Amino acid sequence: MKLNKIIPKLGATFKNQEHIILRDFLALERTKLANERTLLSYIRASLYLLLGGIALLKLEGFEQIKFLGYTSLSLTVILLIVGIFRYNKLNIKLKDYYGDMELQMNLKQKEETENPE
Repeated sequence: MKLNKIIPKLGATFKNQEHIILRDFLALERTKLANERTLLSYIRASLYLLLGGIALLKLEGFEQIKFLGYTSLSLTVILLIVGIFRYNKLNIKLKDYYGDMELQMNLKQKEETENPE
């Protein structure tokens, strides 16, 4: 017996077999926009950390807080990487679940126009 049949796959993807309806299509678009908005928030926060780190490094007479500047610069990179990673992860999950949703939506509209009830 195969091991993957005994132990379920963690984070397994689920394929959606149903046709997408307009409500779901709009919810998907809202989710995409929220994902983009979250990425922009990560970018904004990392830019603030970058500016703060540069400002702390440029201060004269405060040599004992230079480590805060370097810490801020390293957190900038980490925060940016986390934001991009989360954005891509959600995009991949949405594509795996819905597939090509615009194609599904167009096919559904075509079926409705050909077969009005």
